[in-house]
Amino acid sequence: MSSLGTVTRRLPRPSPMSTVVWAGILLFETLLLLTYVSARNAQLGLFHVYPFVWLNLSGWVLWHTSVPSGSDRQKFVAGAIAVGYFALLGYFGGLYDLFPLAGHPEAHAPHLLGLDYTIVMPPGYGPALFYTTHLVQLALSPYLLVGYVTLAYLVYVTVLDASNAAASGILGLFACISCSWPILASLVGGSGATGALATTVYAQAYALSTIAFAVTVALLYWRPFE
Repeated sequence: MSSLGTVTRRLPRPSPMSTVVWAGILLFETLLLLTYVSARNAQLGLFHVYPFVWLNLSGWVLWHTSVPSGSDRQKFVAGAIAVGYFALLGYFGGLYDLFPLAGHPEAHAPHLLGLDYTIVMPPGYGPALFYTTHLVQLALSPYLLVGYVTLAYLVYVTVLDASNAAASGILGLFACISCSWPILASLVGGSGATGALATTVYAQAYALSTIAFAVTVALLYWRPFE
């Protein structure tokens, strides 16, 4: 049983080196954000901070999570579950889509194919990479990609450590609240409050998804219900 499998876990005491490293990271991110909002003449808000919550939390938990030992069969099963989990998150979170040109006029299809990118999005949301074929469309935003890889890795470690990842892992499906809205809508379908609820969810999508991501990471890391 690895250290991850203990029921009670404490925050690791930061070393002088890690303190310097994280102070440097936070300073760099602050300067990056201030430079961006100044160049774009934008107003700094929580919207600009959310990607760095994902990225910093991912970096911290990946650094402090070790892979427990296991047989080749256990690793294969855990890996298959983690890959499936990442695929599910990626699909509902908007990292990729299947058959993206279905429904588009054939004459417009060639203009939608190929590789594209953007660097004008706020740091963390971008630079974003887009790639479209007839079979799949990729939309890779740094904070989502890193965040979902982190959740999949934690699920891999948790499953390999023979714990119940279902309760905490399923929360990761809703780490992109706005993109997962069709699932939520199907659960409340037919209710008169669906329209108002949808408006509320979309308005708070980034805040809710960040909270959902942080809670999921915490549950998979500490596993308080073990």
